[in-house]
Amino acid sequence: PESAMSNHSTPPFDPRFPNQNQTRNYYQNFLDFHRCTKILKRRGKDSSPCDYCRKVYHSLCPLSWLQRWTDQIREGTFPGKI
Repeated sequence: PESAMSNHSTPPFDPRFPNQNQTRNYYQNFLDFHRCTKILKRRGKDSSPCDYCRKVYHSLCPLSWLQRWTDQIREGTFPGKI
């Protein structure tokens, strides 16, 4: 996955999200990144394998949404399960 992302300015096609609207794609990658880092940090391991998900949601998601979701996580009000 990392090599696939490094050669593209946008993420490659993800068959889980075939529609033009990519909201679910970046939301899922946002969740996956935070779940991944939480698990690996809990185990005392390097979280760099999670970077692919971060690159995907950063390249697709509006920055205002990312900021809101990050604030919600910090405040404990984020609606997703991390």
